[in-house]
Amino acid sequence: MSAGIVLKVPYTKIDWDAYMQQVALYAKGERDYMKLVGETGPLVYPAGHVYVFAALRALTSGGTDVRLAQWLFVGIYLATEAAVFRLYVRAKTPLYAFPLVVLSKRLHSIYMLRMFNDGVAMLGAFIAMLLWQSQWWLVGSIVFSAAVTIKMNVLLFLPAAGAILIQALGPRAFRGLMLMMQVQLLVAYPFTSKAFVSYAVRAFDFQRVFMYKWTVNWRFVDEAVFLSAEFRQTLLVLHGAVALLFVVRRWLRPSGMSVVSVVQMVLVPMSRPAVVQQQILAKMTPDYVLSAMATSNLIGVLFARSLHYQFYSWFAWTMPYLMSQTAVHPVAQYALWLAQEWAWNVYPSTPLSSLATVAVNAVVVVALYVGREGDYFHRDLAPRPPPEMASVSVTEVAPVAPPGKRRSLRQRTRKN
Repeated sequence: MSAGIVLKVPYTKIDWDAYMQQVALYAKGERDYMKLVGETGPLVYPAGHVYVFAALRALTSGGTDVRLAQWLFVGIYLATEAAVFRLYVRAKTPLYAFPLVVLSKRLHSIYMLRMFNDGVAMLGAFIAMLLWQSQWWLVGSIVFSAAVTIKMNVLLFLPAAGAILIQALGPRAFRGLMLMMQVQLLVAYPFTSKAFVSYAVRAFDFQRVFMYKWTVNWRFVDEAVFLSAEFRQTLLVLHGAVALLFVVRRWLRPSGMSVVSVVQMVLVPMSRPAVVQQQILAKMTPDYVLSAMATSNLIGVLFARSLHYQFYSWFAWTMPYLMSQTAVHPVAQYALWLAQEWAWNVYPSTPLSSLATVAVNAVVVVALYVGREGDYFHRDLAPRPPPEMASVSVTEVAPVAPPGKRRSLRQRTRKN
């Protein structure tokens, strides 16, 4: 399918040329982010993006060999697909969810015809999740931070990532945070050493306001309301509130920690008994990691004021898994997926298509919170005795007496 798209469907020029123009200035020695500009404007992504697309530029004759670039993005797409399948298999995802991973028309377009940086960032995020599923906590933290250096949408995973690392590492969670920060500083150093303010302002611009006409979600809201500070602040508060609800009631479940205990651990680190830590790690299964991370991301997507078409790659990969974790019937799950896919293929977006994407995301978030019988958050996570002790009661275990007193002990037991 991917090869057919590259060979038969015309390439769509959107951001590739701008990326190449910006990294060409970097290749000539420019390190001031204010001066790294292309036909679409200034560079607005962290330094990891620059290195990735500088490498792609070198491989594609200065960015002129677009067909080769498309083949390289086929590789990125297939690598992402393989990582997602591995995440699904480890999380014991129902088989009916797998076909939906490969059927998205919009996803193929984002990777093979538009070649956005979103796909590269998401590949990094999925690799980090695979490492966390294998309980490689610190290595996964490094990869996660590296993904953030490509595009900061990966920060939408951060609420769940924080809950995971605090429980998995205990007092060492601060070390994971320091590793993440060191990755950011190291990757950005060639730019921050020359023009720190320029890099901070451009690479992590949280005040960007996307144009109303290009948004896919919340398009059914009046434009004046959409652009207002009150609407932005309301979505931000809702995002924080819902994420906190999931943290408290869902994502801290393996350790049974409260938010207060989390804050205490961060402020006054205290070591845990090894046996307690092992019990917590035993409960942090692959399905827990994938469910928490993917849900955190979807919550962020739901309350994002503006989503462009390439942003579909942020959550389309994990939506089939998330739906499979709800009580929604599989047939209805397919219907929800079709509604979402239809909405993201309507161009330009309409109030109806926009309402569809927000409604589907909202339904899935609510259904995830409610859960279903048998999913991770409805299981009994209490520690169980070893199998050989499961059928032996405490009263059946005879006390051990010194050799000289064993006879009298048996006699007393017989009398009782």
